[in-house]
Amino acid sequence: MRTHLFIRQLRAFLGHIFDLEEGKAPEDETIEDIRKGVVFRGTNLWILICAIFIASIGLNVNSAAVVIGAMLISPLMGPIIGLGLGIGIFDIVLIRKAINNLALAVVISVLTSTVYFLITPLSDAQTEILARTTPTLWDVMIALFGGFAGIIASSREDKSNAIPGVAIATALMPPLCTAGYGIATAQWSFFFGAFYLFSINCVFIMFSTVVVVKYLRYKTIHYVDEVTERRVRVWVGLLVIATIIPSVFIAYNVVQKSFFERKARTFLEQEMNNPATQVINQQLLYRHLPDTSQIVITCIGQTIDSSRILDMSQRMNRYGLRNTQLVIRQDYNEFNSGTLAKLNQDLRTGILEDLYKKNEELVMNKDARIALLEKELVKYQTQITISDDVSKEIKVQYPTLREFSLARSPIYNLQTAKTDTAFLAYARFSRRPSSREAKRIEDWLKVRTKNNSLRLLVQ
Repeated sequence: MRTHLFIRQLRAFLGHIFDLEEGKAPEDETIEDIRKGVVFRGTNLWILICAIFIASIGLNVNSAAVVIGAMLISPLMGPIIGLGLGIGIFDIVLIRKAINNLALAVVISVLTSTVYFLITPLSDAQTEILARTTPTLWDVMIALFGGFAGIIASSREDKSNAIPGVAIATALMPPLCTAGYGIATAQWSFFFGAFYLFSINCVFIMFSTVVVVKYLRYKTIHYVDEVTERRVRVWVGLLVIATIIPSVFIAYNVVQKSFFERKARTFLEQEMNNPATQVINQQLLYRHLPDTSQIVITCIGQTIDSSRILDMSQRMNRYGLRNTQLVIRQDYNEFNSGTLAKLNQDLRTGILEDLYKKNEELVMNKDARIALLEKELVKYQTQITISDDVSKEIKVQYPTLREFSLARSPIYNLQTAKTDTAFLAYARFSRRPSSREAKRIEDWLKVRTKNNSLRLLVQ
């Protein structure tokens, strides 16, 4: 008896604190407010275009704050919630109006962002852009719960700050800008990935709105029989399932890749612990197809013999790395001890000869030579530090950069037979930058290194 009483009291308590009827705005008022936000004309349209430009700039310069600001002023949420409301109350006029205005907003948004990315001199895909190209199951959950928060906040008498928060969380604007970037740069994987993310947000915000409208028992505008209502529910369910399936697959791959990389790092820490062999580079290449994942490492120092490599490959199963191929790149010792040593010697000789020729008065005695060499040693140590700092800074600005080197090198003039010393910067990108962009990088390096004689080689 006491158990039943406790359950009734608990049920009453939970029903009271989770009651959505409390603070609910009049139904007609909520529907009218949502109707007003559906239409894109005049003010709404210009605000949308401005928001698209702001979001595109934010993505282009990799500024999260600017992107968030664009999402706050974007009116894209209106037609999506209007579509969910129209389905929930079977308002055919509202459904058509919401679909037409959403399609108009999408077309204008993509065209606007495409125009921007066609004219901007910055063409690299920054991290803010890359983050919108691979939607996963977590994006589905964000859109679902964001949609719930949005429609619940819209149905209240006192409007809270939930709607702006939903606009930021579900991020409707950045995927459309990323789709425009994909068109402008002919990177279609970016376009389809970003547009799929936008579709996820639209479908699940709409679905959340339908669920809440049904829960709040809003009156239907048009009478429908049970067969039509069942058919609508089936179509909405199929749309939701069709949207969620690819994201589940992508999320599974993301999780598997994370597991693979963690196991691979553990394997390398445990197995590649020979002080005589140094790993200078490692690539953890995960692929969901069997027998295609690879761990590729580049080593210098003592050569790892074939029996040791075979033993390491067989022990990979202990780390959960089944069907993973171990690739070890080594045997650089002969080059290092021969050709590279000769090149280094020639380089040092050339630098010293150039040094002495330019400082004949200073090298007349032993003390002057020592002082000069100590000064040059400090200069080259400073150069190493600058090179390391510049490498980190330029990688942040240009994520497509794959290799970078900055060094002082002798330059031989074959016509005058004279030798000079200059800074040489070498940069290899996954996608070669334009000549204008390369010139801008070179100018930045000259300012950063305080050396106007710097020369940039781009590959």
